Amino acid sequence: MPTMLDDFLAYTLAGTRPAANETQGVCANGVRWSWLDDGVLVMEPAELHAGTRSVLVSAGVHGDETAPIELLSFLVRDIAHGNAALTCRLMMILGNVDAMRDAVRYRDDDLNRLFSGRHLQVPQSHEAPRAAALEQAARQFFAAASDEPGMRWHIDMHTAIRASAFEQFALLPHTGKPFSRAMFEWLGEARISAVLLHTTKGNTYSHFTAQACGADACTLELGKVRPFGANDLTRFAGADLALRHLLAGTHGELGAALPRVFTVIDQLTKQSEAFELLFAADVANFTPFAKGTLLARDGDYRYTVRHDEERIVFPNATVKPGLRAGLLVIETTGQTLAQLV
Repeated sequence: MPTMLDDFLAYTLAGTRPAANETQGVCANGVRWSWLDDGVLVMEPAELHAGTRSVLVSAGVHGDETAPIELLSFLVRDIAHGNAALTCRLMMILGNVDAMRDAVRYRDDDLNRLFSGRHLQVPQSHEAPRAAALEQAARQFFAAASDEPGMRWHIDMHTAIRASAFEQFALLPHTGKPFSRAMFEWLGEARISAVLLHTTKGNTYSHFTAQACGADACTLELGKVRPFGANDLTRFAGADLALRHLLAGTHGELGAALPRVFTVIDQLTKQSEAFELLFAADVANFTPFAKGTLLARDGDYRYTVRHDEERIVFPNATVKPGLRAGLLVIETTGQTLAQLV
């Protein structure tokens, strides 16, 4: 059986839980670690001070999005052995562990739609207790974090179901506050080529930590869904390296191009089983459509492109009625980058 820090993924998938007197310890460079729950681990540098950043990194909120999960497991190992520096408080979370074990996206409900209390509406769902537990873990972690701007980060790592015009992109939750230049510069360093800005509150994990915990939060989409062991992790090197720089306190590489920015202007909501998307099932994320194009219908409902160009992101006609079946975005790079703080 692998030790927890050497192979956090295998340890978690096996359902191993440490004995009560073995839930914490010290590894290389005096880093203190604490196992809190299935797939939840905190690591802290030997010395903490008022300016210590707190970073939550999560993966596996969708159980079949395996590449980021593997990256996090390798990162735990490298910190534990002193091969990766840690200057901040770090919470590592493997999200939907049961779905990971079953190699499925989720069992009953999409975990990334159950945060900010929405799990209370589906109490019988297999995912509801996990959503509550992950909310509580984030609250406890950030309760001990600095209140200074830029000291609380959450990076939630995913892979996409479909191809994308921008292979690696980020989604930033809506909080009503200006967006952080430091976050955009970090995303550029991570080789993220596009950022999608939400304009309404959501029920994702990054929305929850931004709203409830005051974190600079982002959701990263880093490529395609593949089984464990079938990932070419070199394709994720940009995000992996930028994350390691962030944790080491050495991020801020000069000259990294800032991503292009797209803002959500509408969403397609599936009202009934009659819902149809009127374009090819395999169309890539960020595919542009011209003004006047009919994109979806559902009974009497029609969605027609109103701007000169709108792009579709996350189209999915198979979601449950009442859920989002696609986002419509327009490019807003100039004005967004001019307003960063």
